[in-house]
Amino acid sequence: MASSNPRTTARIGGHPIHPMLVGFPIAFFVATFVCDLVFWGTALPGWAAATQWLLGAGLVMAAFAALAGLTDVLGDQRIRVLGDVWLHAGGNVLVVLLELYNFYSRYTAGASAILPTGLIISLIVVGILLFTGWKGWGMVYRYRVGIRSDDEPL
Repeated sequence: MASSNPRTTARIGGHPIHPMLVGFPIAFFVATFVCDLVFWGTALPGWAAATQWLLGAGLVMAAFAALAGLTDVLGDQRIRVLGDVWLHAGGNVLVVLLELYNFYSRYTAGASAILPTGLIISLIVVGILLFTGWKGWGMVYRYRVGIRSDDEPL
């Protein structure tokens, strides 16, 4: 029996994987911004090192979340036709590209890459994440992507 809601393809036990993973890169990238602010206020090198680790972990988890999200987009045509999907995905691709640059610049230049460029990139990323999170929320609550329909078996 066909589901009345768009279904996620990447699932474990009926639960969509993408929403399980997206919290990690979001947390790591927001924490990078917070640590950049603390580094700006203290100039302690430990905060610069923390941002490097946070960026690396965020990029790895973003790759996993992107794979799950892409699997969902490719798995159901009803998801692909939603305009919010492309704004969500495009914004998150932009986030990853910005954070890749942020990671690389810090890796090559060290703490000197944080102020002001790294801090500004981190701030921009947090703003984009607010937008893409809003679009992701809309896909779930407005279009019911990944929500079990009453006609689906448990």
